[in-house]
Amino acid sequence: PTFRSVGDALKDGFDGASRVMMPNTELEAPAQRNDAAPHRVPRRDRYRFQLRPHNPDHKTPGVKDLVYLESSPGFCEKNPRLGIPGTHGRACNDTSIGVDGCDLMCCGRGYRTETMFVVERCN
Repeated sequence: PTFRSVGDALKDGFDGASRVMMPNTELEAPAQRNDAAPHRVPRRDRYRFQLRPHNPDHKTPGVKDLVYLESSPGFCEKNPRLGIPGTHGRACNDTSIGVDGCDLMCCGRGYRTETMFVVERCN
């Protein structure tokens, strides 16, 4: 497939990704086939555990669905431990709908517009 179609498919999967939980008890884990060595899982069964949706109202993800275990940290507030500078005091573009736009960058805090007149000499 073209680079564009692969990117579009990944973006669609990313937008529809669902948060899941890993099974955390032996009762939830799949049954072992090799009773002689219960600590060893045959290679073909290594990833045959059942992911459960974090929200019980959501459907169980399929084999081609993108999933995640933890939410990403927020970028709005400063978090030095994670190296996140936050967005307070940054300049934004109030006409942009991209990542430099005020709606996204200001995280719902509101923003102040400023009009500047710049005079430059030509030639």
